[in-house]
Amino acid sequence: MIRSMTGFGHGEVSNDKNQKVTVEMKSVNHRYCDISLKLPKKLAMFEANIRNIMKEYASRGKIDIYVSYEDLSETAVSLHYNQAMAEEYMQVFKKMQEDFNIETKITAEALAKYPEVVTIEEVQQDEEVWWELLEAALRQAAEKFVETRTIEGANLKRDLLGKLDQMAADVAFIEERSPQIIAEYRSKLEEKVKEFLEDSTIEENRIAAEVTLYADKIAVDEEIVRLQSHISSMTDVLESDESIGRKLDFMAQEMNREANTILSKSSDVDLADHAIELKTNVEKVREQIQNIE
Repeated sequence: MIRSMTGFGHGEVSNDKNQKVTVEMKSVNHRYCDISLKLPKKLAMFEANIRNIMKEYASRGKIDIYVSYEDLSETAVSLHYNQAMAEEYMQVFKKMQEDFNIETKITAEALAKYPEVVTIEEVQQDEEVWWELLEAALRQAAEKFVETRTIEGANLKRDLLGKLDQMAADVAFIEERSPQIIAEYRSKLEEKVKEFLEDSTIEENRIAAEVTLYADKIAVDEEIVRLQSHISSMTDVLESDESIGRKLDFMAQEMNREANTILSKSSDVDLADHAIELKTNVEKVREQIQNIE
């Protein structure tokens, strides 16, 4: 089943210690797989792990991944009292009281507010705990991400198959109409010759030679065969479970080349209308294929 390169996913996992990791990801089309990560410092060590896991879920696209965490566990932070620094402050305060004859009581709460007396430090916790949460949230988000890509891919496939059917119908009309144009040209040429030569004998060889030159000029037999082959091949490729975006893009370029050639050789109004419709659908297919993984 084909996948679009446009997708999004969200994952959130927590444990019984009030620790939680949230992962969000979104993607747009890109020629290669380009992953951009926004990680908090605490989880930055897991960047390589995240990139390796994402290889399981995507082969193309510009993917933005945002990771955040919340730690409300009892051991998340610890307070440290710097006795030496507190004593330094107290000595300064006492000296100021003596110098300025100030009688002010200094409480422990007030002293704790001064720089470096009390410090708050984040407790270093087991990496495995955080990786377990992060991996679970990442895979949860990635699975939803793939699901949205698959749904969009199914819509793209349905639309592409519809366009290919229209293209096949236009090619069939052009294939049927081309010999009719040559026959009509021959008939008109014979009428003109009769008109100018009146009752004189018409040289069949000269008529045939002129018709042959005209037929060679407007011939699109080879282009028709190649287009039919490309349409059939693209239909088959759309049923593949592999990454097919690049292969489809190449086919679409070839189809566009054949459609341009047919349009340039069109000398008939009806044929030209179908050639224009053919080229329009080829261009639409090329545009849609840019978003297929």
